[in-house]
Amino acid sequence: MDGTVLDLRFDNLFWLEALPRRWGQQRGLAASEAFAQLKPRFDAKRGTLDWYCIDHWSEELGFDIAALKAEMRDHIRYLPGAVAFLDEVRALGKRLLLTTNAHPISLDIKNRQTGLAGHFDELVSSHEFGVPKESPEFWAQLARGHRVSVASTLFVDDSGPVLQAARTAGVRWIYQVLQPDSAQTPHAVAPGFAGIRALGDLIP
Repeated sequence: MDGTVLDLRFDNLFWLEALPRRWGQQRGLAASEAFAQLKPRFDAKRGTLDWYCIDHWSEELGFDIAALKAEMRDHIRYLPGAVAFLDEVRALGKRLLLTTNAHPISLDIKNRQTGLAGHFDELVSSHEFGVPKESPEFWAQLARGHRVSVASTLFVDDSGPVLQAARTAGVRWIYQVLQPDSAQTPHAVAPGFAGIRALGDLIP
């Protein structure tokens, strides 16, 4: 979802700027000092389900993560070309699933702001399975619980570890979005994967 369908600019703004500033203000810290204290905690959880969990970070930091996300919801936007791609796939009669590591509260905020549910047949959070998309077990549970045949699935994501898990699980067609944050320059493609600037590049 984030960095593939929705602009990762919102998440980068939230975690790298807004949260350190607000959390620091509560503790009498400059934003730079607050970020210096937060970064090791973030890095320790990266790639785990806790990294994406609003409940975890609200408890860990003593801060209302959901309230700040809701306050900043006007910054949540689609990436260029994403809606056109989704409409094109829908017109072909294909089944569309949004799979995300986002906590259900985050997913709800983003859905309310952008109308994601109107473009997909299902919105699936990895929190339903207890494992993140970085784990091949995510795909096993997605296949069992949501009738997904990985051998005939097209999967697009911006994360190298997530793409690798999809490959390990046997997903047939895999693409990496190289510009997940519209305000940043494109990334280099992960070795062994096909890269696209944005979803719209897949429209014939």
